[in-house]
Amino acid sequence: MASQFTLFRSRRFTPMFFTQFLGAFNDNFFKQALLLVLTYSAAAKLGWSISLLNNLAAMLFILPFFLFSALAGQLADKYEKSRLTWYIKVLEVIIMIFAAIGLIFELYWLLFLALFLLGAQSTFFGPIKYAYLPQAMRQDELVGANGLFQTGTSLSILIGMIAAGLSTQLENNLYWVSAMALLIALFGLLATKFIPKMPAVQPELKINWNIFSTSRDTVKYLYSLPLLFFIVIGNSWFWFYGATFITQTPEFSKEILKGNESVVIFLLTLFSIGVATGSLLCKSLTKNKVSFKLLPFGIAGLSIFAIDLYFSLSVFDISSDTLLGVAQLTAIEDSWRVFADLFLLGFSGGIYIVPLYASMQAYSPISHRARVIGANNIFNAIFMVASAIFAILILAVLDLSLPQLFLVTGSINLLFGILLFTKLKKYAGTMQIEDDSFARSR
Repeated sequence: MASQFTLFRSRRFTPMFFTQFLGAFNDNFFKQALLLVLTYSAAAKLGWSISLLNNLAAMLFILPFFLFSALAGQLADKYEKSRLTWYIKVLEVIIMIFAAIGLIFELYWLLFLALFLLGAQSTFFGPIKYAYLPQAMRQDELVGANGLFQTGTSLSILIGMIAAGLSTQLENNLYWVSAMALLIALFGLLATKFIPKMPAVQPELKINWNIFSTSRDTVKYLYSLPLLFFIVIGNSWFWFYGATFITQTPEFSKEILKGNESVVIFLLTLFSIGVATGSLLCKSLTKNKVSFKLLPFGIAGLSIFAIDLYFSLSVFDISSDTLLGVAQLTAIEDSWRVFADLFLLGFSGGIYIVPLYASMQAYSPISHRARVIGANNIFNAIFMVASAIFAILILAVLDLSLPQLFLVTGSINLLFGILLFTKLKKYAGTMQIEDDSFARSR
């Protein structure tokens, strides 16, 4: 069985992979750099609280996913994808020019506008990249391609955040951040020139520009297809789950592990490498077939290692007047259990999410595939906002600890997972896998 890495030899895969990799990198690089600027500089100058500015930034980035995902799905179904991608990447370059002006001249209103526009640009690209894969890949390549995409996304997010942290420590840091963001956008634009043309799946589609009725109709259409509806709910749960854990990582790194900033990056790296490893193994474990057979193992792992993280953090007891680095922390025996839990949580997430993404693409009607992915993005945004509300409820209202938050989340995941797998098995026979003539002819 050929390795999925052989896909990098194909023009059908590589340009789109690097387009999405560079896009995810730039999103997280700019967003993280802006959060650092707001935290260490802008808050004091504006006289606003750090929490208010950071939450405003997070809201502005995610708001376009609520507003424009359904419209983005329509456009991706109606127009040829490589050309549409090129226009979207041109928009990213323009946004980064605005962002550079905002950073250099400290125009914070312009930076917030750029962040909103960057979220909108990501919203319009999302349905294209995931609807592209089943159209460009053969059916026996789809799981491997999704595994590589998920691996690339996980690593690009991590590398983007690390690069932001390093760039903001440099002299003349605002110039470095501006130049790097613009350069990455230009490289992404260059990558789009090599994406092969994909026939529009529904060129006669009449675009409904009313974003509210479009969103309603898209969600209503998804609900009429129970199998796809529960696949999307399962996808969105992954983002809820991941956001719940990743958001709390800095706090438990400092308060429980007594670790410094390098420990936060190390823990996020473990989680991301875990996701990447699980994602890459999906092709071999499923023998290239689109199926739900890995899902129970992913669900079980997400619960087992979240619950074990509760126990490993609960027994972790260290007193230190100074924050520890990675080397000092690894010398403490109990820390290795925490490291293993985070890696295996990521690994379980990888073997959970890749089969769901592949199934969403494979079972979606060809004529409506991008709109289904648009609906998926709407639910992803809802679930990520819900994760923040859930964490506030557990930590602030119920006054539980961080380890108890992980225990509750892992326990709920087990109940949710059983319900999800039951529904997917029930409806799996109601739809057939769609087969694209373009992919068969390549």
